Amino acid sequence: MAPSSTTGSFTILAGGFDVFVASYSFDPSSSSLSLLNKSPTGSNPSWITLHPTNHSILYTVNAIAAGALQSFEIKQDGSLSSAIETISSGGGNPAFAVALSTGQVAIMNYKSGDGRIIPTTSSPEHFSDSAPLITFPKLASGVSHPHMALEHGNEVLVPDLGGDMVWRLIQNGPPGTFKIQGSIPQPSGSGPRHIAIYGDRLFTLHELSSTLTVQAIPAAPNGTSTILANVSILPPNPPAGAKFAAGEILIPSPTVKFPTPYIYVSNRNTGTQDPRGDSIAIFEHVNKGTANEGLKLVNQVYTGIDQVRGMEFGPAAKGAEEFLIASGVAGSAGVIVLKRTENGRNMEIIATNLDIPTRTSFVWL
Repeated sequence: MAPSSTTGSFTILAGGFDVFVASYSFDPSSSSLSLLNKSPTGSNPSWITLHPTNHSILYTVNAIAAGALQSFEIKQDGSLSSAIETISSGGGNPAFAVALSTGQVAIMNYKSGDGRIIPTTSSPEHFSDSAPLITFPKLASGVSHPHMALEHGNEVLVPDLGGDMVWRLIQNGPPGTFKIQGSIPQPSGSGPRHIAIYGDRLFTLHELSSTLTVQAIPAAPNGTSTILANVSILPPNPPAGAKFAAGEILIPSPTVKFPTPYIYVSNRNTGTQDPRGDSIAIFEHVNKGTANEGLKLVNQVYTGIDQVRGMEFGPAAKGAEEFLIASGVAGSAGVIVLKRTENGRNMEIIATNLDIPTRTSFVWL
């Protein structure tokens, strides 16, 4: 049974390039973030995801050469059971997994350019090994690096950082059997890493060019749409020797407290660090449906973190949508919680925990 937040504090799980998943307790009333425990897992559980309806089940990748997907039960104290089941991802270094509404779990292998969408059995912690491997085409670059999967209607969209493409998958037979039915081309050399959808618009964060784009979602399977805006996410005046690679994109749904769906994207400086750390850029989607539709930079919020790879907003259903937890994949800045201010146009750091130097993905319970 997953822990409850009825006491006013929240339990947050955090994956990383290590051999454990960490559990934190965040108390908004005291602005405190405490490490609860570290639960052993397979190697490099760098991306973690909850079952969509049973929040006592956690899935993790094992981002290693012989990639795998693992399932765990979340205990009342926020720790994990021993791995219930481990199944091959079919390829190398899976960078992302997500549980779909259909009871399947998508896992994408960054290094080998392929992935699987793995069915679960009548128990969500157990996997069926029936899913064939989905191999993505190697286009002009000669490589494929699928980096995410996003369920949209009856499709699963997969941004391919190596191929400058978003692949459109659709189930083609029994659970676990998918085919590529189409694609959404992206700018050459941009390296689409992660995507988000709001309304009928596709927002794409490009790692190699450190840009954010927006376009209408084309009609399936191979409709086309113009990129309506393509903007840099980089902070101004970076230090000499800085080298950037975009990280994460989040568009939290509007609430009464935060009525505007701002877009939050993270920078990762893999070169000479800014003493203020890497920034989270905040954008607003403006003038939708007009000739002046675009993306307007609202703010750059410096985090003190080295390479912001993982970040996640708290659940609005539990009144935690004003809080963002984040960490870097390098350095020793630990984990921070930021609070949204100015109706979401700004953020401030309200809690820090240094017990573990780096984390790469989060889920709120």
